[in-house]
Amino acid sequence: MQYRSLGRTGIKVSPYCLGAMMFGGIGNPDHDECISIVHKALDAGINFIDTADRYSAGASEEIVGKALKGRRDKIVLATKVHGAMGDDPNMQGNSRRWIIRAVEDSLSRLQTDYIDLYQIHRPSPDTDIEETLSALTDLMRAGKVRAIGSSTFPVSEIVEAQWVAERRGLARFRTEQPPYSILDRGIERDMLPTCRRYGMGVMVWSPLSKGLLTARYRKGQPMPDSLRAKVFPKQMSDERSLDAVERLIQLAGESGVSLTHMAMAFVMAHSDVTSAILGPRTMQQFDDLLAGAALRLDDEILNRIDQIAPPGEDIAVNGAAYQPPAIAQADLRRRAVTERSAT
Repeated sequence: MQYRSLGRTGIKVSPYCLGAMMFGGIGNPDHDECISIVHKALDAGINFIDTADRYSAGASEEIVGKALKGRRDKIVLATKVHGAMGDDPNMQGNSRRWIIRAVEDSLSRLQTDYIDLYQIHRPSPDTDIEETLSALTDLMRAGKVRAIGSSTFPVSEIVEAQWVAERRGLARFRTEQPPYSILDRGIERDMLPTCRRYGMGVMVWSPLSKGLLTARYRKGQPMPDSLRAKVFPKQMSDERSLDAVERLIQLAGESGVSLTHMAMAFVMAHSDVTSAILGPRTMQQFDDLLAGAALRLDDEILNRIDQIAPPGEDIAVNGAAYQPPAIAQADLRRRAVTERSAT
């Protein structure tokens, strides 16, 4: 395993990061199988595991905690905070009040005294970034967190966070976790250059574009009975995406590799990507992902992928990516009717 530097933290991580989002009720409720997946990942040389408090309402963290007993010190453990963990409106978000409590809950579920990388899962427009960074800085000084990062932040907010950290003498985000795949290449325009500028490690999620790049979703064929199809029906049936998938399947076949392996090798080919997050639900899925770990794509194949899915362009409709409030709420992007009438 060739380990890589996680930004400028000095921490060394494997090119593949085991994502635990599918561990627990939302994906695989069999705790024993999930633990076996973790153990197989560690035996394969993967030393990087990513989860979040909200995954299966805390069950994912509990599973990871049980799986790491006796092996914790050799693992770079990452988790996240932001998502709602109850009906109380203050049990979510990026406030100091919630972060200080949430980290204790995560430490308890993970059965550990420290978190190597604590990430803010999504931005909170109603919370000053200084408030968030101040709380995270205190957690680092207390030894409960080693490094901090962001997940699916807009570039503008990453830059603001870097400036605030410098001006206020606070800890700064050392990593970003954006979506990236052959069908989701928008981060190549400004996200990846920004992370390079600030020395941030990049852990990309959904390298298979929610499963579109597994060859299970085909144009003109019935939609598989899957969790992805139920949660993201628009993305999984998008005609433009499926057109690209058909061309990619042909390219993979001509190259003698599977579409899944080609898709994983594609994201790992970018020099600014530190790790790709694998999110298997079953051991079978994990075995297939590991089987393609050694694949490297030559320039000819990468150039042909560029012709199908142009650099810097998002083909897929990513329903899980962060959307600013004004995108979803019309009243935030329109003047009041009375004001418009007056003009």
